Amino acid sequence: MVDLHRLDDVTARLGDVVLDPTTWPSFMDEVCGAVGATGAAMLQSDIRTEDIPRSESISDYFTKTYFPHNLHLTDIRAARGVPLMHAGVDIITDADLFESEAEMLRDPLYATLGEFGLKWFAAIGFRAGPALWALSIQRSPKEGMFDADEVKALSRVSARLTEAATLSTVVGRSALSGITGALDLIQVAAIAVGRFGAVIGMNGQAEACLGHDLAIRNNRLTLLDRQANADLARLIDLLAHSSDLHPLPTSPIVVRRIDKRPIVIQMQPVPPAARSPFLGARAILLIRDLEGNAAFDQALLAAAFELTPAQARLATRLARGDSVEAAAQEAGIALATARNQLKTIFQKTGTHRQAELVALLHRVK
Repeated sequence: MVDLHRLDDVTARLGDVVLDPTTWPSFMDEVCGAVGATGAAMLQSDIRTEDIPRSESISDYFTKTYFPHNLHLTDIRAARGVPLMHAGVDIITDADLFESEAEMLRDPLYATLGEFGLKWFAAIGFRAGPALWALSIQRSPKEGMFDADEVKALSRVSARLTEAATLSTVVGRSALSGITGALDLIQVAAIAVGRFGAVIGMNGQAEACLGHDLAIRNNRLTLLDRQANADLARLIDLLAHSSDLHPLPTSPIVVRRIDKRPIVIQMQPVPPAARSPFLGARAILLIRDLEGNAAFDQALLAAAFELTPAQARLATRLARGDSVEAAAQEAGIALATARNQLKTIFQKTGTHRQAELVALLHRVK
C-alpha cells in the first residue's frame, strides 16, 4: 500500500514545514495518503500533551479518549516501543509489541481505538536534539497491519524527520531570539522559558535585571522572595501539565525587595513563529522593575499632551512610581505647586486620577 515515489515527494517538502510549524498536520495527512493510513500524530517519548501535532482525521480520538482517559500516561506502545527505539530500531509496529493479535486487542488502548475505527499502527522514530520522538501512523482494520516491506519503506523517512526536527529547532530559536531582541529595543526585559521552566533565551534588559533578587540557577529563574518563587514554581507547573491550546495564567508575580520597589513578572504566550514543537518554547516572562529606572521621553510627553517642561518632569516622576510629595521634593518646589501642576496635567491628558495618568504614560513610553 506504500507509494514510494509519493512518500519521497512528501518528505522532500519537509523544508516548508520547518519554516511554518503550523503545517505539520497537513504534512502528516500527505504521509498517510502515501502509506495508506487514516491519520498520524507526533509524540515525544517521555512527554505527551494535548497540543501534539496530529491529523484532523484522528483528532477526536485524542481529544475524547486518549487524553481525557489518561491513556497517554499508560500507553503500552510507549512503554514497550520506546526502549526498542533507544536501542536503535527506527520503525515500531504492533508485531514488535505483542506476541499475538489477541493479546494486542486485550489492551485498553486498543479497545478504545476500535471505537474510532482504528486498529493498526507504525511509529517512525526520529531525534530532535537529545529528545526521542515518533511519528505514529494509524490504520483502520480494513487498511491492515504494516508488513515487512512497508516497514522498510517507512525507514526511509526517519533520517529526514531528524534533519527537519533539527532545522525546526534552529529556526524556532532564531524566531524567539528575534522576539526578545525586539523587546530589548523598547527596553522590555524578556526571558523565554520552556514547558518545564528551563531558560531558552533572554535579552540584554533581562540580563541587567539579574542579581541578588533574580538569578538563573540550574538554567531556571530563581527569585529571592519566597512567596514570589513559589508563585513562579506554580505557574511553571501549570505550563508542564497544560496544553498550548489553553490560555496562560495572567496573574502577575510580585517580587518584593528590601529597601526597593518590587519587580513585576508577567507571563505571555510564545508567538506562533517560535512554536516549533521540538524547541519546546512555552512562554515569555516580561520583567518590569518598579524601582524607577524606566526610560520616559519627556520631550515626547510634552509634545503629545502639550505639557510644559516642568509638567513633563513631574509626569515622568509620577510614572516612575514617585508620590507627589517625593516628586515635589526632588524638583525643589512646594507641594502646593506640584499639586497645581498635577491638576493641569490631568486636564491636558484627559485623566482624573494619578493611577489613570500613570497607566496612560506607560502606554506612551
